[in-house]
Amino acid sequence: MTETPLAMRSWLFAPGDSERKMEKCVDGPADIALLDLEDAVTVDRKDAARTMVREFLQGRESGHERIWIRINPVDGPFAVDDLAAIMPGRPGGIMLPKARGRHDVERLDHYLTALEAANGIEQASTKVIALVTEVAEAMFTTGDYAGLPRLVAMTWGAEDLAADIGASTNRGPDGNYEPTFELARSLCLLGATKAGAVPVDTIHGDFRDLDGLRDRAARVRSQGYRGMLAIHPAQVEIINEAFTPSEEEIATAREIVDLFAANPGVGAIGYKGGMLDRPYLVRAETVLRLAGLG
Repeated sequence: MTETPLAMRSWLFAPGDSERKMEKCVDGPADIALLDLEDAVTVDRKDAARTMVREFLQGRESGHERIWIRINPVDGPFAVDDLAAIMPGRPGGIMLPKARGRHDVERLDHYLTALEAANGIEQASTKVIALVTEVAEAMFTTGDYAGLPRLVAMTWGAEDLAADIGASTNRGPDGNYEPTFELARSLCLLGATKAGAVPVDTIHGDFRDLDGLRDRAARVRSQGYRGMLAIHPAQVEIINEAFTPSEEEIATAREIVDLFAANPGVGAIGYKGGMLDRPYLVRAETVLRLAGLG
């Protein structure tokens, strides 16, 4: 029996030191619930948060595949303690923040391999999403992640990058990202595509701006992104809708796929008064895959 791919449209954060918020996050409609041990938890709360996250996971009989944990960076003092504490709870995946390049993901893989063995967890079953633009040096390695074990998604961050390069803001007067940060978004998308990973757009920081979120999600999906991070439950349904093909899109995609299937070997084919070549077929097949039909 073929395993159903895990949906990765919406990734909702919840602080790992708040049981109420973790429950709301996991019980809601987000495809991935991201329990946070990094930025949302102060240093003096790290130990308590690790315990809470592990006990939260152990208290759940099912659904672990969609409960992921954002640990602290692997080059810092907290990541190993994070992993040792939470892996007995069998999380579905790990978010690696401030990834500087493939060596950080490889290091994380080594840790996870040992901890899976120690806890009787199936080898390589714990997946990874890497945050790949949060420090300046990482901008030069976004294309180096192909072939990494466990890596299934890549995302980017604008706030930590701004802090790292000393920028006072990451947005211009019009509210759009400044060129350096648009570059980060583009590099993440290109790197994820090369790596065969799902590209996930970063947060929409103003959780009250739902119209702006809807417009942005539609725009980045049209650019190739397949999901988006969320910081508030109100954002999740909008993200899910934006990254789910409409019935009209699905119908058009089916027509195009069927048309090419009925004319094998043809490079270009007439369709509704125009001509379609093979890239249109690839796009149609992508729509069907996003809809779970391909």
